[in-house]
Amino acid sequence: MGVTQEQIDQICAALPGAEFARPPELTSWKVGGKMFACFAANGDPSGVSVKCADIDTARMLIDAGLAQRAPYFHASWVRLPFDATGLEDAHHRLVVSYDLVRGGLKKAARDALPARGDF
Repeated sequence: MGVTQEQIDQICAALPGAEFARPPELTSWKVGGKMFACFAANGDPSGVSVKCADIDTARMLIDAGLAQRAPYFHASWVRLPFDATGLEDAHHRLVVSYDLVRGGLKKAARDALPARGDF
């Protein structure tokens, strides 16, 4: 089971308009300048943090043992541990996070991005 940062990067890179941000910012993936996936700031390779639709969804994922609380993030974000998250689950959560962040962009910013397509 388990997913790697390289696999996470491949999924994110395939999303239209996604950009990789390196330090001095948090190592993360962004769309329209807004983060949708974030890796630990101190180089801890334990997982990736993603946005959920709401706090209840985040709590459900945590309670089900599928995610952990994402330190320093709003309660609607969760951390997906690399060693306990399968590739299919990681893909789903990353695409959901991307769609939520992309959907929250101002219309002009959304319209400037490449077409969404199917993933």
